[in-house]
Amino acid sequence: MAVALAHIGPAVTWLPELRRRRFPGLAGWGRPGHVALTFDDGPDPVTTPRFLDVLDGLGVRATFFLLGENVVRHPATARELARRGHELAVHGWAHDRPWLPSPRDARELLRAAHVVGEAAGRAPFWYRPPYGILSSGRWAAARGAGLRPVLWTAWGKDWRSDATPASVRATVAADLGGGGTILLHDTDHASAPGSWRAALGALPDLVRDCRATGLEVGPLGEHGIPGADGATGTGAGRRGPVPAPVP
Repeated sequence: MAVALAHIGPAVTWLPELRRRRFPGLAGWGRPGHVALTFDDGPDPVTTPRFLDVLDGLGVRATFFLLGENVVRHPATARELARRGHELAVHGWAHDRPWLPSPRDARELLRAAHVVGEAAGRAPFWYRPPYGILSSGRWAAARGAGLRPVLWTAWGKDWRSDATPASVRATVAADLGGGGTILLHDTDHASAPGSWRAALGALPDLVRDCRATGLEVGPLGEHGIPGADGATGTGAGRRGPVPAPVP
């Protein structure tokens, strides 16, 4: 029991108010005139291209946190993200909950970093664990893989079956300010079926809302998070070799 508590204890950073006040870098607070736009759980060959087309029309680049298993299934979609100038980041290998310590944590995160890096053409920089749960094992695995954990300051609750474009827009707006990081999903891989439509429908208004208040919208690499000097903005994250494959 003591081992399990030590393992899951750091996950208290999931609590929004705690991480905003005590861990602003982990929360994704950046420079005041910028908002970071991020998407989780892809790539998806059916839904992700729809988001790319809307983002192209808006002239916005974002950060996509990819699952390793989805990159392997849909490598062309992952490469298309990088080709269109978006930042590729790591969301883990699969969308699971790490309630107990597992020796697979480090191996699977390295494996995910490798396949994301191959798709991007350079090593990824950012890591966001599924559900935002940062266990001690995932902290250590991220450090071993050379990844910087980051969560979010505002989300749209777009994974819910009752989500609508209006509800996503209002939920994001309730917590968003300059320097914040938005979490949305470009697929329903781990969400209610069809819920991606709510995020897609809200996206133009969310960007317009930010711009109307003088805020830029872009990827985490341009967000100015303190201590994230290794990030390089659009494209794929930090420069450097792609992590070696894990047996």
